Amino acid sequence: MTPADEPRPVPPLVLGHGPTELEVFLEPTCPFSARAFGKLPALVEAVGPDRLTVRLRFLSQPWHLYSGLITRGILAASAAGGVDTGLAVMAGIFADRDAFEFDDHCRGANMDRTPRDILGALSALAGRDLTAPFCWKTVDRALRWDVRYGRQMGVHSSPSFAIERMVEPQMSSGQSITEWTDRLRPHLAAA
Repeated sequence: MTPADEPRPVPPLVLGHGPTELEVFLEPTCPFSARAFGKLPALVEAVGPDRLTVRLRFLSQPWHLYSGLITRGILAASAAGGVDTGLAVMAGIFADRDAFEFDDHCRGANMDRTPRDILGALSALAGRDLTAPFCWKTVDRALRWDVRYGRQMGVHSSPSFAIERMVEPQMSSGQSITEWTDRLRPHLAAA
């Protein structure tokens, strides 16, 4: 095993570094999660990266048939290449959902793709081979942790939001960044 193949921890996928924490539970092929994900950098910029940490969590949903495989691939990309690589893979998936999702959750071209094909596509997005990292125990533990944590939080749909570990059912992907900021305002430390 070369040093590049040695298991590494999965770094948390975060934007910003402030004391207030917003957790966003995403399913990596969900169109509503894609809409939320696309707004997160602008939210951090609007609030201030020194005031807000957005922590991405995964909510794998079985009706998205490759969800578990893709989620594990994102975590593998993050473990192998760092947070920016994990975020780049997520952005690539959301930008080309049809390459990773089934038509009506049950048919279409992806019926003929194998897990190895999907892992190859994720490796291309990561700019590195994810075959070894995909099998790391650290990646397996991170995937299981996210699933358990989401269940403990009572999160059932994607995207879901939690401010300071309290689920915010009033937040949704259809809201504007201003609406999200208004919801966060009472929790933000004065600048």
